[in-house]
Amino acid sequence: MHFVRNGAFAPHIDLSLASNQSWLLKTCYTIKRWSDQWIDACPKLCHQSAAVGRRPKRTVFEGLVSTYSSGGEGAVMMVSFGRTYQGLAHGLDCPCHSPLALNLFDSVNKGLSRRSVLRGVAAALAAPALGLVTPSFAQTAFRPMLFKNVRVFDGNASQLIEGKSVLVEGTSIKALPGANETVTDADVIDCAGRTLMPGLIDAHWHMLLASISQLVAFTADVPYVHLLAAQEAERTILRGFTTIRDVGGPAFAVKRAIDEGRIPGPRIYPSGAMISQTSGHGDFRQRSDIPRTSQNDLGAAEAAGISAIADGEPEVLRRVREQLLLGASQIKIMAGGGLSSEFDPLDSVQYSEGEIKAAVGAAADWGTYVAAHVYVPKGIQRALSCGVQSIEHGQLADEDTVKQMADHDAWWSIQPFLADEDSNTHGSAQVQAQRQLIAEGTIRSFELGPKHKVKMVWGTDILFSPRGTASQGRQLAKIVRWFDAAEVLRMATSRSGELMALSGPRNPYPGKLGVIEAGALADILVVDGNPLTNIDLLADPDKNMKLIMKDGRIYKNTVAS
Repeated sequence: MHFVRNGAFAPHIDLSLASNQSWLLKTCYTIKRWSDQWIDACPKLCHQSAAVGRRPKRTVFEGLVSTYSSGGEGAVMMVSFGRTYQGLAHGLDCPCHSPLALNLFDSVNKGLSRRSVLRGVAAALAAPALGLVTPSFAQTAFRPMLFKNVRVFDGNASQLIEGKSVLVEGTSIKALPGANETVTDADVIDCAGRTLMPGLIDAHWHMLLASISQLVAFTADVPYVHLLAAQEAERTILRGFTTIRDVGGPAFAVKRAIDEGRIPGPRIYPSGAMISQTSGHGDFRQRSDIPRTSQNDLGAAEAAGISAIADGEPEVLRRVREQLLLGASQIKIMAGGGLSSEFDPLDSVQYSEGEIKAAVGAAADWGTYVAAHVYVPKGIQRALSCGVQSIEHGQLADEDTVKQMADHDAWWSIQPFLADEDSNTHGSAQVQAQRQLIAEGTIRSFELGPKHKVKMVWGTDILFSPRGTASQGRQLAKIVRWFDAAEVLRMATSRSGELMALSGPRNPYPGKLGVIEAGALADILVVDGNPLTNIDLLADPDKNMKLIMKDGRIYKNTVAS
């Protein structure tokens, strides 16, 4: 709780430290002693513009704030709630001058007397039921936050930047002041010489499908799958991944809950259902489901929103537009075969030129782009010629195809599909042979991409692997065998940030991602050690990531310890 009196902050009281409501009541008595008269006011940083006796400007809720006057002296009370009382924290937008809200505030103000403070607190606790507040997992700092005594990897440079601090204000990085510069009215975090870097970005993730088995994905109740995804969202951000591009699956509800502050998790760039032809890589039906007729129900994957089967240009247009309606930031199509579906051969080329152009055109009409799952040269070349801007996988590309990626200025989203401890060992002998082929192609891709200056980003594509998600950071670190550490980090920070921005007006998080610079979104990691010299630090986030911030909110902080 911050008090401003005549323009200066009074002693700070933090309600997140309240061990019980008795403590909260005592705090309310303290508030009452400051003044005998109260007036209603809007929340969040009202002290910057509010004058006593005048209703402050409409602004965003970030707590419960009341201005009051006493003997001509003005003051502003700002209440910051931690986890225990987070239900009192306000959500987005400002309904605080609606009749319902004014009645509530009047009850609160009347209740803040020595005789009836308990009733006043009860009125405050009633606010969530009136729809005036939104729960928040992590509290945005009301004051600027200064990270001092840090070495900075800014997402681009090959060496750490010395002699700079990082100032966060609200949801963005305000500035990088000199280490000896004084910043007033900021909470200081002394990072003790650790590395500060951008939050990591996984450019190929499946929020709903990563941490469950394929059997669960297609047989469990859909709400159960979403609940498991919410659990995985928290684990994802605590691994240091503050942004993911979801390239297949109904992640819209989880994304909304994260964005509203109801559950912890990364930023999600959703593609919605994977658009697939009949017999394509997104067709998970069984033989008994064929043929499809007007009398058939949708297959389990389609009903859950995992995939959408579309044949012919009109159907492709419809399915793409449906995903855009649901809030897709980009579109994912299946332009070739794969290993996780039963009936489409790895070497198959899927979707005709007309169908791919229909998808690209529909996405372009909404200002965004199409990403295509495809491995083989013919499929990659067809996708590029039709306007696809992001090639997902592509491990079987030959050198001429890689040159075409560069010529089309396309993005190559590559995954470390190697014959190692993270390899999928399930499947027939034929499937295992194909995995070996892709593993060999992965190494070739790591060599050909940089040779021809293709814009490459990194992702995991962990799928149907409850235990595999914990390897997310390790799967980034291990590609240092083919790239220097700075380049590996760029692929998962600044370069992926550029790819996220490709969604243009469909970008759900306008702002710069993957960099530490003034104006960028405040997605920050503080790492114990130097990942430029020991990138394996990222493989053990529990031990080595001391602070994790997304959008100016701290999700983990063990810097002091």
